[in-house]
Amino acid sequence: QVQLVESGGGLVQPGGSLKLSCAASGIIFSTYDMGWYRQAPGKQRELVAAITVGRHTDYADSVEGRFTISRDNAKNTVHLQMSSLRPEDTAVYYCRAGSYSRAYWGQGTQVTVSS
Repeated sequence: QVQLVESGGGLVQPGGSLKLSCAASGIIFSTYDMGWYRQAPGKQRELVAAITVGRHTDYADSVEGRFTISRDNAKNTVHLQMSSLRPEDTAVYYCRAGSYSRAYWGQGTQVTVSS
């Protein structure tokens, strides 16, 4: 059974930081590209950051320079370090594991940026 479990969300003031983590089980983690997506109320889910098997990273323009994605294959975990948070970063953040033939999603973690 594949599980992706996100953690680290919460309420933070504008300009603050949060670190999200996604722990994977039931997959050979090192063979999956990993990504963080987010969905704000009334909006479509969008890619925030991705890291490939080969550790190539890609970021949405809106978070470039503020967010950093990383992976720890020994711990089957992917992280998203978020800094200089803005109210528009408020959303449910989802972890995704993708391979050539399949994809899995976590249940999401809420991030709220508000004073």
